[in-house]
Amino acid sequence: MQLRQVRDIKYQLLPGSDRQTTDIVIERNGIITVRAPKRMTPEQVDETVLSKRMWIYRNLAEWRDLNASRVTREWVSGETFLYLGSCYRLQLVTHQDEPLKLKDGRFCLLREIVERGDHDTAHQVFKAFYQAKGLPRIQKRVAYLAAKVGVTAGAIQVKDLGYRWASCTKNGNLHFHWKCLMAPLTIIDYIIVHELCHLHHRDHSEAFWNEVDKVLPDYRERKEWLRVRGAELDL
Repeated sequence: MQLRQVRDIKYQLLPGSDRQTTDIVIERNGIITVRAPKRMTPEQVDETVLSKRMWIYRNLAEWRDLNASRVTREWVSGETFLYLGSCYRLQLVTHQDEPLKLKDGRFCLLREIVERGDHDTAHQVFKAFYQAKGLPRIQKRVAYLAAKVGVTAGAIQVKDLGYRWASCTKNGNLHFHWKCLMAPLTIIDYIIVHELCHLHHRDHSEAFWNEVDKVLPDYRERKEWLRVRGAELDL
């Protein structure tokens, strides 16, 4: 990865690929990433980024507006936390055999974790919950949707991917951010199909989106939901 700047636009130039087009993305953390064909020099990529500056300015402005309402959740009883698109209230409990449980329509968290002021541990406990509960669910959906896409997926992991919702390696391994498990099932399916279709096309070309459309004709609505509501999927 190479950090570059052209005029007032700073971006991360990712390793080149066999793609035919240049892909410019405003990531979830507001960073601009660019992946270009291997044949292009960094200077040529600069020219492409500059030619797309109005698109970049417009999308950065949208990103700032969408993230202005980012939710900051507190570790108190009654606070709501998301799981599979539904809101569950937090209840601090004195005794239970696990740090966190989803029980009787509530997230039950050991009170001692919060009382000792260890909010980082509380965050890690929720993260572990999403990873443990989410992996088998995503594995099942990947198996079902891979057949529809016409591909075979490799190993599947739920982990922290920083600013990406998911990623797909060249050998077919799929990685999903644990925050995906906060989204509704329809959005999780969109994220899964998006990555599976990269096994057909590594870029975001028209051919790629045609593959997505074959499985999810309403993918545009799902993609827009994620763009607009994605900032809510956080702790």
